Amino acid sequence: MSLPDGMLSGTNPLVKEEDTAMTTASTARRPAASADTPALIDLVAAVRQAIDVRTGWTDTSELVADQLRAHLPGPEILTPDQRLGRPDRVAGHLLHAEPDGAFSILGLVWRPGQTTRIHDHITWCVVGVLAGIEHEELFHEELFDEALNLIGTRDNPPGEVSGFAPPGDIHRIRNVGDETAISLHIYGTDIIRVGSSARRYYN
Repeated sequence: MSLPDGMLSGTNPLVKEEDTAMTTASTARRPAASADTPALIDLVAAVRQAIDVRTGWTDTSELVADQLRAHLPGPEILTPDQRLGRPDRVAGHLLHAEPDGAFSILGLVWRPGQTTRIHDHITWCVVGVLAGIEHEELFHEELFDEALNLIGTRDNPPGEVSGFAPPGDIHRIRNVGDETAISLHIYGTDIIRVGSSARRYYN
């Protein structure tokens, strides 16, 4: 299901709705089971297997990343209309929300030039690139003055999968290419219920 207007801005009081493009959801509706594809069904089962290990966030993100590498679908996991994206913001499409709130899977579509704000997360996250190239900037916050330092950049091509967990998860993602980029995001929470994957915005 496509997420409604406002979901990409979320409910975080630290940020105005018009200022951000971030992966969130603000609806209680669930994806229809009939919309599940075999690739999505296999991925959901694999993520459940990783989470059933019951370890910490960092280890969980690594286990889920391993499963996503093994079950990474193509961009066709989104419908042709979903793959078009939106002209005004990054488009997010909820593909699965686990009934017990353990995780959610979203497809994100980035038209050229679209970006997130610098942010961290409320839980672990795993990202797999399905199409295009996503440029990622990584940041570190100094404890004594809360200053942000850019500590690295990387270009994530199709097939690239990365997992991370707080702390040490401050980043920004941009589509700096000429083609639409598509990525799959798995969050360790019910993104519908919590309203936003971002804990804090830094700009």
